[in-house]
Amino acid sequence: MFHALGRDDWPPFSVEPSCRPVVETIRTSMGKAINYNYLIHEGPGTNAVLIDPSWEKQRILALMDSLSLKLDAILVTHSHPDHIDLAESISDARGCPVIISEEEVRASTFRATNMELCHPFGYRCGRMIIRPILTPGHTAGCMCYEIGGNLFTGDVLFAEGCGLCKDTASAYKMFDSLTKLKQALRPDTKIYPGHSYGQRPGLLFSRILRDNIYLQFRNKEEFASFRMRKHPNPARLFDFK
Repeated sequence: MFHALGRDDWPPFSVEPSCRPVVETIRTSMGKAINYNYLIHEGPGTNAVLIDPSWEKQRILALMDSLSLKLDAILVTHSHPDHIDLAESISDARGCPVIISEEEVRASTFRATNMELCHPFGYRCGRMIIRPILTPGHTAGCMCYEIGGNLFTGDVLFAEGCGLCKDTASAYKMFDSLTKLKQALRPDTKIYPGHSYGQRPGLLFSRILRDNIYLQFRNKEEFASFRMRKHPNPARLFDFK
């Protein structure tokens, strides 16, 4: 059963997850745009959650049906159109809530029929514990979700970089959010971003921590200066694979 948790229901991040769920990676596209959607479950015939569904509705529904999954919730990392494209449509079709942070709702125009503000202490779906982590910077209310040793990052953290920031103040928030993740996550956490520049989703955080330049900065001023620099090849900013 899908239900909200209390503060005392959270095991520490350092503890080995009691449940290692299955992560179905769904690469979707519309024209040149490419996104990664994720369907997380414990096996055929179990309950599931879906993260940031976009564009290829029948394909996503067909995958759920082929595994006889009951969709308990749609988790939205942030409200940019490519991440919420199918949220309301699939929510209506499967009778489940669309969960998004209160901060993101306040800062955006996104609304959905079955929208629910994310519970601060997360949820249980079957044996899976869903931990929301507020990580502003790319948008005011960006949320990452940790589920059984997997972190779903939307546009906060990519294997090769991090999301765009609209101004220096947002870049400072992004630095704080990435620092929060660096302090909280186990090295063996698998990272599943909303986009890829070529690396496969599901890389270990230890590898991304080693190779991602945006995780090397020691202070927010240097980070913001680098994040807000003029990119030498702007076309490559959205050259997702």
